Parts: sequence; structure tokens; C-alpha cells
Amino acid sequence: MKTKVYIDGQSGTTGLQIYDRIGARDDIELLRIDDDKRHDIEERRKFLNSADIVFLCLPDDGAREAVSLVDNPDVCIIDASTAHRTDDNWTYGFPELSKSQREAIKNSKRIANPGCHATGFISSVAPLINMNILPEDYPVTCYSLTGYSGGGKKMIADYEDNGRSELLSSPGIYGLNLKHKHIPEMQKVTGLKYSPVFMPVVDDYYKGMASTIMLHNRMLNGNPSAEEICAKLANYYKDEKFVTVCPFGDNDSKLYANKYAGTNKLELVVCGHEDQTSITALFDNLGKGASGAAVQNMNIVLGIDEGTGL
Repeated sequence: MKTKVYIDGQSGTTGLQIYDRIGARDDIELLRIDDDKRHDIEERRKFLNSADIVFLCLPDDGAREAVSLVDNPDVCIIDASTAHRTDDNWTYGFPELSKSQREAIKNSKRIANPGCHATGFISSVAPLINMNILPEDYPVTCYSLTGYSGGGKKMIADYEDNGRSELLSSPGIYGLNLKHKHIPEMQKVTGLKYSPVFMPVVDDYYKGMASTIMLHNRMLNGNPSAEEICAKLANYYKDEKFVTVCPFGDNDSKLYANKYAGTNKLELVVCGHEDQTSITALFDNLGKGASGAAVQNMNIVLGIDEGTGL
């Protein structure tokens, strides 16, 4: 029997990317609402409650409204918005955090898909805290480079407009109030005592991310070297399909943010020496940073290979 899947917000960037990954699968029956009824509450209610799994690819308020329309207790919701990522009643959808996290996702009916910038940050910071290398009160800073597709349809249109501003040809630093919407989940999921200082950057390429933290080793427990930190992270993720750690010293002299565009892979690259360490997460903001992660979470819920369709 096929799994019935409904994408609420099927015409947005994330929704379209999810469709690309599951539309041709023969184990799924994709429920499609008529375009002229996408904003019809009762029609949406019918689709939301008829599905086995629902992906919410909506603004935060729209996601909350969609959840309120679901009264079928058997429906599993995977929300790609920011609305529920710090809600204790929802399971955070980053299975690589731990074996218990993967099991929690498998048994959950409410899964909050991680934010793209948060995915890169958490992939490096969470294991360091879990392994008692990074103190919970460490003053973490992070900068994160993303392709313009992360900004959705309007930003994509702006960048792909032939008459666009010349300013868009250079990196654009944003989130200047240091209150980016991903920061609450970054802090909560990692267990940091203080919010990280976080600076996102958008640049003139379609997709791909490079999220980097920089550390003073003397402030870490045990004063490890960069090479030792790399070995610890490699062991932490040794059994994972999608998250890997580049062997220390094997990286090129430059890191390119779009290296894993079009995949669901995330690679951590550790650089530095005895005194200082940088850790960069390379991945696709539309892959492991959004739609790919959502499909991976669905596969976990279904009890099938996590890489199906990815």
C-alpha cells in the first residue's frame, strides 16, 4: 500500500524541491490540491487529514494554521518553517545528532525540519558540546555563506533579473541586527548557554552553503589541537550516510560553498593548528539544509533506507 503524501505549499521553492525528490517514487501517492483551491481552508483541511505524511512548506503563520486544521491523529507532519523548531512538543529533525534523536524522529508525528544555517552550525557545535570539548558557555561566533535560492522566489527573481543591481554581484552580509531567525534553534539544540554571534552572507550563486565556526583551542576542555578535534568529529559521525568529516589536511587550499549542490551530503572540514581551529560545514541549502533533510526524515518515519530518493 502506497504512503499518501501531501505538500502544503507545493509551489514554493522547498515544496518544489521535495516534489522533485519524491514525485517519481513508486512507494508514494502524492496528493495534489488544485491550484485555484490552495487557499481554500476546507479543501486544505481535507487534504491535510487524508495524508499519511504532510510536508509544510509555508511561512510560519501558515504552518501554524495548517497544524490547527489537522485532527487526524495518524497524520505525521514535517514542518519546514521556523514555527516549531524550538517547541518541546515537536521533534527536531536532525537525525545525526544521536541514535536517540533518530529514534525519536522515527516515532514522532510532529517533526520540525532544521533551518539551513542552523544545520551547518549544529553539525559542528552539537557534537563538540556532547563530547565535552566545547564548554556550554563558550562565546561561539559563526559566519555562514549561502546561495541565493535560500531566500525563496523573490530573492531568486531578484538575482536572475537581467536588469538587477550590480551590488548583487558581490557577497551580501545580512542579519545585521544579530537576531537571525535561526539563532533560537542553534542555541536550544546545541545546549549553548549564550546565543552565538551569527552573521549570514548571501552570494551570487544558486545553491550551496559554507557555515564556519572559529575556536580558540586554549578555551576548549583539554586544549585539543585542530587535528585532534577533526579525529573526534570523524569518530562521532563514522556511521552516518550523509554527514562526513574530511580527513585532516586533505582539503584543498580553498573551500567552495557549492561543492555539494544537488546532493543531501554535508561535509565538515576542520582546519587550523595547535592554538586555533575552524570548522566549516559544506552542504546544499536546498538539500541537507531543507528539502533533502525533509525527505530523509520522512524515510526514517517510514522505516526505509534514509537515502531513498536522495
